[in-house]
Amino acid sequence: METVELLKQLQVHPTDTGSPQVQIVRLTGRILHLAGHLQTHRKDFTSRHGLLKMVSRRRRLLEYLRQHNEDAYRNVIETLNLRK
Repeated sequence: METVELLKQLQVHPTDTGSPQVQIVRLTGRILHLAGHLQTHRKDFTSRHGLLKMVSRRRRLLEYLRQHNEDAYRNVIETLNLRK
């Protein structure tokens, strides 16, 4: 699925831009894009550092969501096909 479709599917309300679900979807899109970039440019260590920071931030958001809203957490994991 495209990121825009996923955003619309997981938004809490139509103008939602800050909920953990939306932040996780946006980070996942950026992570996938940067992972593709690193396939081509293997020695781009600055981008690799940024990728690791994004993955860490997504992990923390997922942990927050799991602790505060288990149903939303499961929905996000299932929708994005993330391992957990």
